[in-house]
Amino acid sequence: MSGGERIHKFLSRAGLGSRREIERWVREGRVRVNGAVATLGQPVSATDAIQVDGRRIAMRIAAEVPCQVLIYRKPSGQIVTRSDPQGRETVFANLPRPGRGRWVAIGRLDVATSGVLAFTTDGELAQRLMRPEYRIPREYSVRVFGQVTDAHLKVLRAGVELDDGIARFDALEIGGATGDNQWFHVTVHEGRNRLVRRLWESQGLQVSRLIRTRFGPLIADKSIRAGGSRLATAEEVKALRELVGLGQSAKPTAGSR
Repeated sequence: MSGGERIHKFLSRAGLGSRREIERWVREGRVRVNGAVATLGQPVSATDAIQVDGRRIAMRIAAEVPCQVLIYRKPSGQIVTRSDPQGRETVFANLPRPGRGRWVAIGRLDVATSGVLAFTTDGELAQRLMRPEYRIPREYSVRVFGQVTDAHLKVLRAGVELDDGIARFDALEIGGATGDNQWFHVTVHEGRNRLVRRLWESQGLQVSRLIRTRFGPLIADKSIRAGGSRLATAEEVKALRELVGLGQSAKPTAGSR
């Protein structure tokens, strides 16, 4: 076997999945390199014979695999997983097939949250976009049930000690009010689990609706229906990659669904 990139990074760049997912496959003994069970961190190259679950992977240099990004408008009620033991609807059931590789979800939205969810065929891009040090902005429209005071807003802007560390809204603007509910527009720069909901709940307030309206440069414009998607433009892909220090990729094909 020739030297090269570590196996989880190589297969991720080639669009097989996220680094974490591929590392799990290796630990479970599902990956073989040149007939032998792969090991974590093992170097591989495009000349090696690689199998996943007994299926031969047609290897190619990762840089030659076109980077596609899909913008999906997730409805509430769908879960971000490939299959669900409870039989709930998954986001992957609604996605168009990519030209090559497979879609890797860039982060998650919980089952009750709707809005912008991005996918890519480039596992390295997905991995970087989920890393907290890149501080990718995420904007939400949130409807809050309860009496929101100026004191609440001051605390939420300054920072709240949650069970996994201090968090705050980097931007918080007041929207309209309907009965006992009030709308707010908020921005965070990290993807901790249920972060927006937990921030409001820390003040004894309940989120009755949550919609992600932007992820980095990606927005779910009116051309995308709920449960629908479109391919990001070349400009959108370029902007997304620049946020995490990646160079230009092969130009994607624009389209919608």
